[in-house]
Amino acid sequence: MELKETPDNPMPADPADGFVKTPDGVQLRYARWRTTRPPFRGTAILLQGRGEYIEKYYETIGNLRETGYDVLTFDWRGQGGSDRLVADRAAGYVDSFDQYVTDLDTVLKAVALPDCRIPFHILAHSAGALVALLSAPGLANRVERLLLASPLLAMNSLPIPQKWLGRLAGAMYAFGLGSLRLQSGRRYPAVQNFPGNVLTSDIRRFTRNAEFGLAHPGLRIGPPSAAWIYAAYRAMKLVDDSDFIGSITIPVLLVCAGNDAVVANRRAEEMGRRLRSGRTLTVYGAKHEMFQERDRFREQLLAAFRAFTGGGEEAA
Repeated sequence: MELKETPDNPMPADPADGFVKTPDGVQLRYARWRTTRPPFRGTAILLQGRGEYIEKYYETIGNLRETGYDVLTFDWRGQGGSDRLVADRAAGYVDSFDQYVTDLDTVLKAVALPDCRIPFHILAHSAGALVALLSAPGLANRVERLLLASPLLAMNSLPIPQKWLGRLAGAMYAFGLGSLRLQSGRRYPAVQNFPGNVLTSDIRRFTRNAEFGLAHPGLRIGPPSAAWIYAAYRAMKLVDDSDFIGSITIPVLLVCAGNDAVVANRRAEEMGRRLRSGRTLTVYGAKHEMFQERDRFREQLLAAFRAFTGGGEEAA
């Protein structure tokens, strides 16, 4: 699937896009851009959250290019323009987060290392941040730093405790019901659903994303399947293990959204203290999708990335 755009969400100029195939035969869609303004600061490898896709980050890609970064991003298996894994294309499905680790490793080997300029820095959101942490022990000689925005380390505002939700999803997966969804919901948010939404306080960006989903519904997926929830539960449990945390040597900055109702900030704050070279920062007032938030929140996140990677005046 080629890159899409709308008048309100134009594609950044001069992309180099294509597909790569993972060792287990899944085709992933990727895109990369060179910076539009020297000096060159490094390549930002942008890892999306669950259900997202390249086009949703056009604005962020433009911001990064304007401040000296090349950008590489891709769609995880099962979403966006990459291969879907089950017959129901709208189902948010994956068997294990290890498959996402394979996706990242494939893109690093097939696209980043031969075609992108070092140093590499990962900029990840939500479920993408969890994948970055899972991958971190094997990234030490390839990636310089990880910035994890609204990291999915524990779910928030659940109707039942997370461990029971994980066990329920695991039982469904074991009985061959992993592709079923544990909640109903639309494939994309309607514009009229802005009041009370848990994603962003910016109505312009919320509307832009909702209308883009209407224009290109094939990129979107619906609520997570039982298999995805069970996979996420196991991944969150693994990265909370002390031995696993001790194996991470890359500097990590965890950036929490102060008003996050999707993930639990408490776990990210604990992770920042437990990592060998970790730190936690909070953007007070922001909701979960900080890349889609109001300028006052987005700018804090992007400034943190520049400072953390040595690419801005904030680092001086």
